[in-house]
Amino acid sequence: MHPRVVLLLSVTIGLAVALIGALWSLADGSAQHGPRPATAAAAATAPKIVMPAAATSLPAVRLRAVAAADPCAQPAVQQALAAGGDDAVVEAFGGGAAFRAAVTAGSAPCIDLADPRRDWVVVNKARPLNPVTFAPSSFGEPALTVDGAGSLRADVAQALDRLSAAADAAGAGSIALASGYRSYDTQVQTYSGQIAEYGQAQGDALSARPGHSEHQTGLAADVVSCAGGCGDIDSFGGTAAGAWVAQYGWQYGFIVRYTPGQTEVTGYDAEPWHLRYIGVPLATAYHDGGYSTLEQFFGLPPAPAYPG
Repeated sequence: MHPRVVLLLSVTIGLAVALIGALWSLADGSAQHGPRPATAAAAATAPKIVMPAAATSLPAVRLRAVAAADPCAQPAVQQALAAGGDDAVVEAFGGGAAFRAAVTAGSAPCIDLADPRRDWVVVNKARPLNPVTFAPSSFGEPALTVDGAGSLRADVAQALDRLSAAADAAGAGSIALASGYRSYDTQVQTYSGQIAEYGQAQGDALSARPGHSEHQTGLAADVVSCAGGCGDIDSFGGTAAGAWVAQYGWQYGFIVRYTPGQTEVTGYDAEPWHLRYIGVPLATAYHDGGYSTLEQFFGLPPAPAYPG
């Protein structure tokens, strides 16, 4: 072979070997900077990632538990509770919706739903009055009543007067009290009469046992329509006054306590004539939230029957 050909071939082979070596070196470096090395020796020689100084200077994140706020500890709530104004108590919580949220969450230990002196008391077949012979401290008669209607708690009687006047002004006719406060002894007679006439099961659906009646609190009013003469309670739901109360009664602090389809919650058949006073702030939250029973409103279990 000619010497010049040998020299050219040697140079060509040398360049090829050098190129292969360079490619191998690049491939080896990429592997070291890629996935975790497969051996301890490779890990020791792998380059280390250095964090930027700004990242390493950030403060450590510290987590700590924060106790839920207790609205009962607020001076405004304590003062309102001491003064005895239930609407003021609710407003001190931040309104009816906030009051309800605190009670249902269990973060309002100063609110007792069993206190019969308060607008927010819940009385049903599973929640008797305490004491069982409770009676309100004040009484008043609404301006319009039927014979034997009795009275209500004084402030509730005034609220019923405002409701009746508003219904009349709206063209629905005035509303009269047909049955208000009933003492424990009176409820004994009322309940016994229902049981005697209808039997135990039906009597329990129509009348509360003594000590379990909202009427005993002075907060409940059975009402009738007096447009062109006063009717009876059974016809109230079909009157203009009955429709008006169901739609607007909350503006005066009243709700219809026993509505259709809620017997499995309240334990009573629908009674469109049975109004329950809970105060304007709570009634507003009740209406705005679309609630149908006080049990649902306060997150209490249904009470369709007496225990035991």
